[in-house]
Amino acid sequence: MIEEKIKQILEKEIKPMLKLHLGSLDFVGFENGVVSVRFQGTCKGCPLSNLTLKTGIEALLKEKIPAVEKVEAVD
Repeated sequence: MIEEKIKQILEKEIKPMLKLHLGSLDFVGFENGVVSVRFQGTCKGCPLSNLTLKTGIEALLKEKIPAVEKVEAVD
C-alpha cells in the first residue's frame, strides 16, 4: 500500500520535473522507512542530484507519507 503511494507520487509529481532536465528515476524499494531510488538519464551522476534528492524528492515524500523517513539513491 505504501509502496503504491510512493510510486504514484514519483510518477505524477517527481518524474515530470526530472524530465525537464532529460532525467528520470526508478523506484527500487521501500524498507524500514527508507525509499530507494535509482537516477536515470542526465540525473545519473549529476552533481546536483543529491540536492534534488534531499530537498525535492525526500521532502515531498516525507510530507505526503509519514512512514517515509529517508530517501536514498542507489547505483
